[in-house]
Amino acid sequence: MTIELPELGFGGAPVGGLLDSVDDAAALDALAAALKSGIRYFDTAPLYGFGLSERRTGDMVRGTEGIVISTKVGRLLKPGRPADPNRFAWSNPLPFHPEYDYGYDGVMRSFEDSQQRLGRDKIDMLFLHDIGSDTHRDPTEEARHFKEAMTGGYKALDELRSAGDVKAIGIGVNETDVSMRTLDHGDWDVFLLAGRYTLLEQGALDALLPKCDAQSVKIVIGGPFNSGILVGGATWNYKAAPTDILERVEGLKRVCTAHNVPLPAAALKFPLAHASVISVIPGVRTPGEFSQLMQWWTTEIPSCFWSDLMHEGYVREDAPVPVS
Repeated sequence: MTIELPELGFGGAPVGGLLDSVDDAAALDALAAALKSGIRYFDTAPLYGFGLSERRTGDMVRGTEGIVISTKVGRLLKPGRPADPNRFAWSNPLPFHPEYDYGYDGVMRSFEDSQQRLGRDKIDMLFLHDIGSDTHRDPTEEARHFKEAMTGGYKALDELRSAGDVKAIGIGVNETDVSMRTLDHGDWDVFLLAGRYTLLEQGALDALLPKCDAQSVKIVIGGPFNSGILVGGATWNYKAAPTDILERVEGLKRVCTAHNVPLPAAALKFPLAHASVISVIPGVRTPGEFSQLMQWWTTEIPSCFWSDLMHEGYVREDAPVPVS
Protein backbone atom coordinates (compact mmCIF):
# COMPACT_ATOMS: atom_id res chain seq x y z
CA MET A 1 0.00 0.00 0.00
CA THR A 2 1.41 3.38 -1.04
CA ILE A 3 -0.36 5.37 1.63
CA GLU A 4 0.24 5.95 5.33
CA LEU A 5 -2.60 6.57 7.77
CA PRO A 6 -2.57 8.15 11.22
CA GLU A 7 -3.72 5.96 14.10
CA LEU A 8 -6.77 8.18 14.68
CA GLY A 9 -9.10 9.24 11.90
CA PHE A 10 -12.58 10.74 11.56
CA GLY A 11 -15.57 8.55 10.75
CA GLY A 12 -18.03 10.51 8.64
CA ALA A 13 -21.33 8.70 9.22
CA PRO A 14 -22.53 10.92 12.14
CA VAL A 15 -21.97 14.17 10.20
CA GLY A 16 -24.27 12.63 7.60
CA GLY A 17 -27.00 12.32 10.24
CA LEU A 18 -26.63 8.71 11.39
CA LEU A 19 -29.49 7.95 13.83
CA ASP A 20 -29.86 11.63 14.74
CA SER A 21 -29.93 14.89 12.78
CA VAL A 22 -27.08 17.37 12.84
CA ASP A 23 -27.23 20.79 11.20
CA ASP A 24 -24.59 22.20 8.88
CA ALA A 25 -23.06 24.47 11.50
CA ALA A 26 -22.50 21.73 14.11
CA ALA A 27 -21.24 19.21 11.56
CA LEU A 28 -18.82 21.65 9.96
CA ASP A 29 -17.64 22.81 13.38
CA ALA A 30 -16.93 19.19 14.34
CA LEU A 31 -14.91 18.71 11.17
CA ALA A 32 -13.08 22.00 11.80
CA ALA A 33 -12.24 20.94 15.34
CA ALA A 34 -10.79 17.71 14.00
CA LEU A 35 -8.62 19.58 11.51
CA LYS A 36 -7.44 22.00 14.20
CA SER A 37 -6.47 19.07 16.44
CA GLY A 38 -4.34 17.54 13.70
CA ILE A 39 -6.71 14.86 12.33
CA ARG A 40 -5.68 14.18 8.76
CA TYR A 41 -7.71 11.11 7.77
CA PHE A 42 -11.42 11.42 7.00
CA ASP A 43 -13.68 8.56 5.92
CA THR A 44 -17.07 9.07 4.30
CA ALA A 45 -19.47 7.41 1.85
CA PRO A 46 -22.29 8.27 -0.57
CA LEU A 47 -24.69 6.38 1.72
CA TYR A 48 -24.05 8.68 4.68
CA GLY A 49 -26.94 11.12 4.52
CA PHE A 50 -27.33 10.31 0.80
CA GLY A 51 -24.40 12.54 -0.13
CA LEU A 52 -24.56 14.88 2.87
CA SER A 53 -21.46 13.55 4.62
CA GLU A 54 -19.36 13.73 1.46
CA ARG A 55 -20.47 17.30 0.78
CA ARG A 56 -19.79 18.48 4.33
CA THR A 57 -16.45 16.70 4.52
CA GLY A 58 -15.34 18.03 1.16
CA ASP A 59 -16.37 21.59 1.98
CA MET A 60 -14.35 21.57 5.21
CA VAL A 61 -11.11 19.82 4.22
CA ARG A 62 -10.79 21.19 0.69
CA GLY A 63 -7.55 23.12 0.29
CA THR A 64 -5.89 21.66 3.38
CA GLU A 65 -2.59 19.95 2.63
CA GLY A 66 -1.82 16.42 3.73
CA ILE A 67 -5.42 15.21 4.01
CA VAL A 68 -6.28 11.57 3.35
CA ILE A 69 -9.83 10.84 2.20
CA SER A 70 -11.55 7.49 1.83
CA THR A 71 -15.01 6.97 0.43
CA LYS A 72 -17.01 4.07 -0.93
CA VAL A 73 -18.63 2.68 -4.06
CA GLY A 74 -21.45 0.24 -4.73
CA ARG A 75 -24.42 2.57 -4.38
CA LEU A 76 -25.49 5.23 -6.85
CA LEU A 77 -27.60 8.12 -5.57
CA LYS A 78 -30.72 8.82 -7.60
CA PRO A 79 -32.99 11.88 -7.26
CA GLY A 80 -35.98 11.58 -4.96
CA ARG A 81 -36.41 10.43 -1.39
CA PRO A 82 -36.82 6.67 -0.81
CA ALA A 83 -40.33 5.27 -0.77
CA ASP A 84 -39.76 3.86 2.74
CA PRO A 85 -37.42 6.28 4.57
CA ASN A 86 -37.78 4.36 7.84
CA ARG A 87 -35.65 1.58 6.36
CA PHE A 88 -32.68 3.92 6.49
CA ALA A 89 -30.83 5.26 9.51
CA TRP A 90 -30.34 8.79 8.20
CA SER A 91 -32.10 11.71 9.82
CA ASN A 92 -32.95 14.48 7.35
CA PRO A 93 -30.76 13.29 4.44
CA LEU A 94 -30.43 14.98 1.08
CA PRO A 95 -33.32 14.28 -1.33
CA PHE A 96 -31.85 11.19 -2.98
CA HIS A 97 -32.16 7.43 -2.65
CA PRO A 98 -29.47 4.75 -3.13
CA GLU A 99 -29.48 2.02 -5.75
CA TYR A 100 -26.96 -0.83 -5.64
CA ASP A 101 -24.49 -1.15 -8.48
CA TYR A 102 -21.22 -3.02 -7.95
CA GLY A 103 -20.41 -3.41 -11.64
CA TYR A 104 -17.63 -1.74 -13.61
CA ASP A 105 -19.71 1.14 -14.95
CA GLY A 106 -21.50 1.65 -11.63
CA VAL A 107 -18.25 1.85 -9.67
CA MET A 108 -16.76 4.31 -12.16
CA ARG A 109 -19.90 6.45 -12.00
CA SER A 110 -19.95 6.31 -8.20
CA PHE A 111 -16.30 7.40 -8.08
CA GLU A 112 -16.99 10.34 -10.39
CA ASP A 113 -20.05 11.37 -8.36
CA SER A 114 -17.98 11.29 -5.16
CA GLN A 115 -15.31 13.41 -6.81
CA GLN A 116 -17.99 16.01 -7.51
CA ARG A 117 -19.44 15.96 -3.97
CA LEU A 118 -16.01 16.04 -2.32
CA GLY A 119 -14.59 18.56 -4.77
CA ARG A 120 -11.47 16.49 -5.39
CA ASP A 121 -9.84 15.27 -8.59
CA LYS A 122 -8.38 12.25 -6.81
CA ILE A 123 -9.52 10.19 -3.81
CA ASP A 124 -6.93 8.42 -1.69
CA MET A 125 -8.80 5.22 -0.79
CA LEU A 126 -11.87 3.58 -2.31
CA PHE A 127 -13.87 0.80 -0.66
CA LEU A 128 -16.55 -1.48 -2.11
CA HIS A 129 -19.32 -0.85 0.41
CA ASP A 130 -21.60 -3.38 2.14
CA ILE A 131 -21.16 -6.38 -0.13
CA GLY A 132 -22.10 -9.07 2.40
CA SER A 133 -25.19 -10.82 3.71
CA ASP A 134 -25.79 -8.31 6.50
CA THR A 135 -26.89 -5.89 3.77
CA HIS A 136 -28.09 -8.32 1.11
CA ARG A 137 -30.21 -10.78 3.07
CA ASP A 138 -31.47 -12.79 0.10
CA PRO A 139 -28.74 -15.39 -0.70
CA THR A 140 -29.31 -15.19 -4.44
CA GLU A 141 -29.08 -11.41 -4.40
CA GLU A 142 -26.00 -11.50 -2.18
CA ALA A 143 -24.27 -13.96 -4.49
CA ARG A 144 -25.07 -11.82 -7.53
CA HIS A 145 -23.79 -8.64 -5.92
CA PHE A 146 -20.64 -10.35 -4.64
CA LYS A 147 -19.81 -11.78 -8.07
CA GLU A 148 -20.39 -8.40 -9.68
CA ALA A 149 -18.19 -6.69 -7.07
CA MET A 150 -15.35 -9.19 -7.45
CA THR A 151 -15.35 -8.96 -11.25
CA GLY A 152 -16.50 -5.65 -12.74
CA GLY A 153 -16.23 -3.68 -9.50
CA TYR A 154 -12.73 -4.92 -8.78
CA LYS A 155 -11.65 -4.24 -12.38
CA ALA A 156 -12.76 -0.62 -12.01
CA LEU A 157 -10.95 -0.20 -8.69
CA ASP A 158 -7.78 -1.77 -10.05
CA GLU A 159 -7.82 0.51 -13.09
CA LEU A 160 -8.32 3.59 -10.92
CA ARG A 161 -5.40 2.52 -8.73
CA SER A 162 -3.16 1.82 -11.73
CA ALA A 163 -4.00 5.24 -13.19
CA GLY A 164 -3.15 6.98 -9.91
CA ASP A 165 -6.69 8.25 -9.36
CA VAL A 166 -6.79 6.33 -6.08
CA LYS A 167 -3.87 5.10 -4.00
CA ALA A 168 -5.45 2.14 -2.22
CA ILE A 169 -8.48 -0.11 -2.69
CA GLY A 170 -10.47 -2.46 -0.49
CA ILE A 171 -13.89 -3.17 0.97
CA GLY A 172 -15.86 -1.45 3.72
CA VAL A 173 -18.07 -3.91 5.61
CA ASN A 174 -19.39 -4.97 9.04
CA GLU A 175 -18.71 -8.68 8.47
CA THR A 176 -15.78 -11.08 8.72
CA ASP A 177 -17.21 -13.77 6.42
CA VAL A 178 -17.39 -11.63 3.30
CA SER A 179 -13.98 -10.16 4.15
CA MET A 180 -12.52 -13.67 4.15
CA ARG A 181 -14.09 -14.46 0.78
CA THR A 182 -12.93 -11.17 -0.72
CA LEU A 183 -9.30 -11.95 0.14
CA ASP A 184 -9.48 -14.79 -2.40
CA HIS A 185 -10.19 -12.32 -5.22
CA GLY A 186 -7.69 -9.76 -6.41
CA ASP A 187 -4.89 -7.71 -4.92
CA TRP A 188 -6.20 -5.58 -2.04
CA ASP A 189 -4.53 -2.89 0.05
CA VAL A 190 -6.79 -2.18 3.01
CA PHE A 191 -10.14 -3.25 4.42
CA LEU A 192 -12.42 -1.07 6.53
CA LEU A 193 -13.91 -3.42 9.12
CA ALA A 194 -16.62 -1.89 11.30
CA GLY A 195 -17.52 -3.33 14.68
CA ARG A 196 -15.98 -6.77 14.30
CA TYR A 197 -12.64 -6.26 16.03
CA THR A 198 -13.28 -4.24 19.15
CA LEU A 199 -12.98 -4.41 22.91
CA LEU A 200 -16.37 -6.12 22.81
CA GLU A 201 -15.81 -8.50 19.88
CA GLN A 202 -12.59 -10.29 18.95
CA GLY A 203 -13.75 -13.08 16.65
CA ALA A 204 -11.70 -11.62 13.79
CA LEU A 205 -8.63 -13.07 15.51
CA ASP A 206 -9.70 -16.58 14.51
CA ALA A 207 -9.10 -16.36 10.78
CA LEU A 208 -9.56 -12.92 9.23
CA LEU A 209 -6.72 -11.01 10.85
CA PRO A 210 -4.18 -13.81 10.31
CA LYS A 211 -5.22 -14.05 6.65
CA CYS A 212 -4.97 -10.28 6.22
CA ASP A 213 -1.53 -10.34 7.81
CA ALA A 214 -0.41 -13.14 5.48
CA GLN A 215 -1.58 -11.16 2.43
CA SER A 216 -0.28 -7.78 3.69
CA VAL A 217 -3.79 -6.32 3.75
CA LYS A 218 -4.11 -3.63 6.38
CA ILE A 219 -7.21 -2.91 8.46
CA VAL A 220 -8.99 0.31 9.34
CA ILE A 221 -11.32 -0.19 12.29
CA GLY A 222 -14.67 1.55 12.00
CA GLY A 223 -17.27 1.53 14.76
CA PRO A 224 -14.81 1.08 17.65
CA PHE A 225 -17.68 1.78 20.06
CA ASN A 226 -19.89 -0.90 18.43
CA SER A 227 -22.44 1.73 17.29
CA GLY A 228 -22.77 3.28 20.75
CA ILE A 229 -22.82 0.55 23.40
CA LEU A 230 -19.17 1.21 24.42
CA VAL A 231 -19.72 4.92 24.78
CA GLY A 232 -22.74 4.95 27.07
CA GLY A 233 -25.42 4.22 24.49
CA ALA A 234 -27.88 1.36 24.25
CA THR A 235 -27.36 0.36 20.61
CA TRP A 236 -25.18 -2.45 19.26
CA ASN A 237 -24.96 -3.12 15.53
CA TYR A 238 -27.30 -0.14 15.05
CA LYS A 239 -30.15 -1.66 17.05
CA ALA A 240 -31.09 -2.28 20.68
CA ALA A 241 -28.40 -4.33 22.39
CA PRO A 242 -29.40 -7.85 23.50
CA THR A 243 -29.03 -9.02 27.10
CA ASP A 244 -25.74 -10.88 26.64
CA ILE A 245 -24.10 -7.81 25.12
CA LEU A 246 -25.42 -5.57 27.91
CA GLU A 247 -24.04 -7.97 30.51
CA ARG A 248 -20.64 -8.09 28.86
CA VAL A 249 -20.50 -4.30 28.70
CA GLU A 250 -21.34 -4.09 32.41
CA GLY A 251 -18.40 -6.38 33.10
CA LEU A 252 -16.10 -4.18 31.02
CA LYS A 253 -17.33 -1.14 32.92
CA ARG A 254 -16.58 -2.80 36.24
CA VAL A 255 -12.93 -3.42 35.31
CA CYS A 256 -12.66 0.09 33.87
CA THR A 257 -13.98 1.62 37.08
CA ALA A 258 -11.49 -0.36 39.16
CA HIS A 259 -8.63 1.14 37.15
CA ASN A 260 -10.17 4.61 36.66
CA VAL A 261 -10.08 4.12 32.90
CA PRO A 262 -12.96 5.43 30.76
CA LEU A 263 -14.45 2.57 28.75
CA PRO A 264 -14.39 4.58 25.49
CA ALA A 265 -10.67 5.31 25.98
CA ALA A 266 -9.95 1.60 26.21
CA ALA A 267 -12.18 0.89 23.21
CA LEU A 268 -10.24 3.38 21.08
CA LYS A 269 -6.80 2.01 21.93
CA PHE A 270 -7.43 -1.74 21.98
CA PRO A 271 -7.69 -2.51 18.22
CA LEU A 272 -4.50 -0.61 17.37
CA ALA A 273 -2.35 -3.13 19.22
CA HIS A 274 -2.84 -5.62 16.39
CA ALA A 275 -0.14 -5.42 13.72
CA SER A 276 -2.66 -5.43 10.85
CA VAL A 277 -4.66 -2.52 12.24
CA ILE A 278 -3.36 0.85 11.07
CA SER A 279 -6.14 3.27 12.03
CA VAL A 280 -9.31 3.61 14.07
CA ILE A 281 -12.06 5.99 12.91
CA PRO A 282 -14.69 6.87 15.52
CA GLY A 283 -17.47 9.17 14.41
CA VAL A 284 -18.65 12.37 16.08
CA ARG A 285 -21.26 14.93 15.09
CA THR A 286 -20.46 18.06 17.17
CA PRO A 287 -17.39 19.94 18.47
CA GLY A 288 -18.31 18.89 22.00
CA GLU A 289 -18.30 15.22 21.04
CA PHE A 290 -14.94 15.67 19.34
CA SER A 291 -13.46 17.35 22.42
CA GLN A 292 -14.60 14.41 24.54
CA LEU A 293 -13.13 12.00 22.00
CA MET A 294 -9.72 13.64 22.26
CA GLN A 295 -9.82 13.40 26.05
CA TRP A 296 -10.37 9.67 25.74
CA TRP A 297 -7.67 9.40 23.07
CA THR A 298 -5.04 11.00 25.31
CA THR A 299 -5.94 8.97 28.43
CA GLU A 300 -3.02 6.94 29.77
CA ILE A 301 -3.97 3.31 30.38
CA PRO A 302 -1.84 1.12 32.69
CA SER A 303 -0.67 -2.31 31.57
CA CYS A 304 -2.37 -3.96 34.54
CA PHE A 305 -5.73 -2.85 33.15
CA TRP A 306 -5.27 -4.98 30.04
CA SER A 307 -4.01 -7.96 32.03
CA ASP A 308 -7.06 -7.74 34.30
CA LEU A 309 -9.39 -7.65 31.28
CA MET A 310 -7.67 -10.74 29.97
CA HIS A 311 -7.83 -12.48 33.35
CA GLU A 312 -11.57 -11.72 33.60
CA GLY A 313 -12.18 -13.11 30.11
CA TYR A 314 -13.12 -9.84 28.40
CA VAL A 315 -10.02 -9.84 26.19
CA ARG A 316 -8.84 -13.03 24.55
CA GLU A 317 -5.49 -14.40 25.61
CA ASP A 318 -4.29 -14.38 21.99
CA ALA A 319 -5.24 -10.72 21.51
CA PRO A 320 -2.37 -8.24 21.39
CA VAL A 321 -2.88 -5.39 23.85
CA PRO A 322 -1.42 -1.88 23.94
CA VAL A 323 1.91 -1.35 25.64
CA SER A 324 1.93 1.52 28.11
